[in-house]
Amino acid sequence: VPGFDPSLSMMTGITPINPMIPGMGLVPPPPPTDVPVVKEIIHCKSCKLFPPNPNLPPPSTRERPPGCKTVFVGGLPENATEEIIQEVFEQCGDITAIRKSKKNFCHIRFAEEFMVDKAIYLSGYRMRLGSSTDKKDSGRLHVDFAQARDDFYEWECKQRMLAREERHRRKMEEDRLRPPSPPAIMHYSEHEAALLAEKLKDDSKFSEAITVLLTWIERGEVNRRSANQFYSMVQSANSHVRRLMNEKAAHEQEMEQAKESFKNALTGILTQFEQIVAVFNASTRQKAWDHFSKAQRKNIDIWRKHSEELRNAHSEQLMGIRREEEMEMSDDDSGDNPSKKLRVDDSALAAQAYALKEENDSLRWQLDAYRNEVELLKQEKGQLFRTEESLTKDQQLQFLQQTMQGMQQQLLSIQEELNNKKSELEQAKEEQTHTQAMLKVLQEQEINVLTVALVNQDREKNSEKRSPGLKSEKEALLIGIISTFLHVHPFGANIEYLWSYMQQLDSRISANEIEMLLMRLPRMFKQEFTGVGATLEKRWKFCAFEGIK
Repeated sequence: VPGFDPSLSMMTGITPINPMIPGMGLVPPPPPTDVPVVKEIIHCKSCKLFPPNPNLPPPSTRERPPGCKTVFVGGLPENATEEIIQEVFEQCGDITAIRKSKKNFCHIRFAEEFMVDKAIYLSGYRMRLGSSTDKKDSGRLHVDFAQARDDFYEWECKQRMLAREERHRRKMEEDRLRPPSPPAIMHYSEHEAALLAEKLKDDSKFSEAITVLLTWIERGEVNRRSANQFYSMVQSANSHVRRLMNEKAAHEQEMEQAKESFKNALTGILTQFEQIVAVFNASTRQKAWDHFSKAQRKNIDIWRKHSEELRNAHSEQLMGIRREEEMEMSDDDSGDNPSKKLRVDDSALAAQAYALKEENDSLRWQLDAYRNEVELLKQEKGQLFRTEESLTKDQQLQFLQQTMQGMQQQLLSIQEELNNKKSELEQAKEEQTHTQAMLKVLQEQEINVLTVALVNQDREKNSEKRSPGLKSEKEALLIGIISTFLHVHPFGANIEYLWSYMQQLDSRISANEIEMLLMRLPRMFKQEFTGVGATLEKRWKFCAFEGIK
């Protein structure tokens, strides 16, 4: 607010500010100190004012009171009257009142505050009445600020008004910046529920209606009487899921179309770049190159290099887009068929990795050979004249460049496959070490079980034949897993349950193989029948520890 001085902290609630600070209170900024002020003689009808000596320091003044409109004028001539005083100081502005003392001073009150500054300007002047040289007709004026209750009261009233305006302005600003209140939610009733059900079916009003439905449910409006109605509204809300999925699919289709259009546009730009580079290459041939000046050749060479850089950058960008599409397609294929991933043996992975390395080396050698051929062709191109054979060599050079680019792409794909095979090989090695550790543990357990069985067999002097030995490490591993599984199930388990568990570990095993393996080891596994009649069931139990007991 212009002219606002918030120094009345008790009345306005604002931190007080010194009104004497220029630009903050009502005092205009002082004139610059480096510019000298030249004072001249002032002529009036009944007196003259002579300026003070410019070499003397300026007259001192007291601190300006807030809202000051009254000045103290001292050093008046003894013969000065109110009319003369009014004649002199009326040049500063409208005078409201003059209070003259019997001594040589008076108080002058102006209509506005800025008039006081003009009156202060007259401080230091020597006043002389007429042309008299009498001492009573001359005097040195001293003008200073005066503290008056009327001025302070008017200033307080003005500050209160400005403070009210400031509070009102701040309130209006806060009201303008305050976020709008959310719309009021009506209370639940059958009529409002019917209207809300219609709004839920409308796509344009769905957002507003779903907010009302959520508020009702959170308020606890659902009861036995209104449960069916709320269920229908929830069902209507669920029907919008299909619409949202269709919108998402439409946006995805638009995105795919945009990608395709961008790829096509990039392909067109790349084709035009190829044509421009071909023009530059044709211009550098000797038939046309000899007719250009040195400056023109330099410009053509610069333009050709710039076009080739841009073409290569666009080509790399297009190849990156195609690689991303191929990776997405491979990710989709691997995500659709996760069960088709087969475990590869360690030797097969090593052989495949070695083959890929050899193929990579051969491709690298071929690439070096192609590069040497390209360099030789370039040398021949600079030495020989352009003939029909040189044109065929240019075609061969372009073909070799295209072949080289294809080989580079193939080399990149083979390197990616090699990295994938290496990672699979490391996984297979880790699985093999884990399997070997488990196999050692199971072999130790099997040795302990077999020693116990042999001791019991010697003690009982049983004439039964020994069970046939194990054929492979796979059978030993299966026996260890089956023993652990049946030991956890003390009441036994049927062959179907056991086969379903083993199939999770090895999908190629069958129930007959498991049953034959169990029948070959009667000292470790025994078969019992449980149930009566239709519930009769065969169960296998682990009995290797019974001989120890």
